[in-house]
Amino acid sequence: LTVSTAELKNIKEAMADSAWIEAMQEELYQFDRLQVWELVGKPFGKSIIRLKWLWKNKKDEDQIVIHNKARLVAKGYAQEEGINFRESFAPVACLEAVWIFIAYVAHKSFPIYQIDVKTAFL
Repeated sequence: LTVSTAELKNIKEAMADSAWIEAMQEELYQFDRLQVWELVGKPFGKSIIRLKWLWKNKKDEDQIVIHNKARLVAKGYAQEEGINFRESFAPVACLEAVWIFIAYVAHKSFPIYQIDVKTAFL
């Protein structure tokens, strides 16, 4: 496993580094594995929501780069309500729900475990 310490600014820099290419391929593999999208034709008169790559170096407690993470995101800010979508939802719990959960767990003396889901937003 190769890891790059480069802080990327654009796709040209990413394509020149094999570690970042590998990270981008992993992201695309997860899209395919989870069937995130389906290729369709562009409807006449409709605009396409463009995509953007984001790159981040994941570091350990000593600030040493241990993993390169690439994310392919949609530029959702270009969407118009009523045209591109009708409703939107944030995939996070409200703070009050978290407080209630923690209070209940403490009351029942249950253990709490934390996990990290690599593809939580796909």
